[in-house]
Amino acid sequence: MSHQYQDLIRIFNHTFSASMNTQLVKGGDEPLYAPADDNCTFHQIIFAHGYYASAFHEIAHWCQAGEKRRLLEDFGYWYIPDGRNEKQQKKFEQVEVIPQAIEWAFNVAAQRKFHTSADNLNGYQGDLSGFKAKVHQQVLIFIENGFPSRAQQFIEALTNFYQTPYPLTALQFGENVGNSEKEHEYETF
Repeated sequence: MSHQYQDLIRIFNHTFSASMNTQLVKGGDEPLYAPADDNCTFHQIIFAHGYYASAFHEIAHWCQAGEKRRLLEDFGYWYIPDGRNEKQQKKFEQVEVIPQAIEWAFNVAAQRKFHTSADNLNGYQGDLSGFKAKVHQQVLIFIENGFPSRAQQFIEALTNFYQTPYPLTALQFGENVGNSEKEHEYETF
């Protein structure tokens, strides 16, 4: 299956540009969510280097963010960079379960392998398999009770484009996961 980041941009922008005034934009080294302002009339989800994983992760945060958070740069979230201690890492993992569960669904919808990420190479590693299990449990909750509405819209658009069976089922979330720590390990297209 061919995965081109340009397709991902088209799928997202076709789905949300008019209705949510939000566009997916390929960026450089760091991802960023930038709300509309005097310099740009639309909200931007800027993902790193054309990486699908970066795009899916940033879109997942956008799908979870409420209306007020979508008016703040990077949704107003705190972020302590790589090198977090045990307490900081546990808090990071708590807030990452839902977006990574949504991100996993995007990957399944696009027929790509998903990698959970603790994003802390130079700090406390913790229980990566436990974190992965929490993300998987959240996926199962979403399958049972429904994904957030924007996530559901995007999942539908992805399954349509990539001809993935829909609706997504728990069986699709079995072996389609690994652990990864570095964004640059992901394929670029």
